[in-house]
Amino acid sequence: MAKLTPNQIQTALAAVPAWSLRGQVIARTFAFQDFPAAIRFVNAVAELAEQAGHHPDIDIRWNKVTLTLSTHDQGGLTGKDFDLARRCDHLTP
Repeated sequence: MAKLTPNQIQTALAAVPAWSLRGQVIARTFAFQDFPAAIRFVNAVAELAEQAGHHPDIDIRWNKVTLTLSTHDQGGLTGKDFDLARRCDHLTP
């Protein structure tokens, strides 16, 4: 999948408003009631990532999980990143 242009990135960001652009990646922090809930979310993200063949960077801090997406082999953002971001957004309660 081809790397997105800056205009394409801005358009794609509109569809995932909770995510923010940080250089060449998009990121979002999800907050949960407690650590077990955060881990359940991470496990669900892992399932989606395996299905998509596209894996986020995951940072777990007790009840907070930050996902960072970028298509490393393309050197930036592609449609894969925004597709996975949308799918992760649907996992939240």
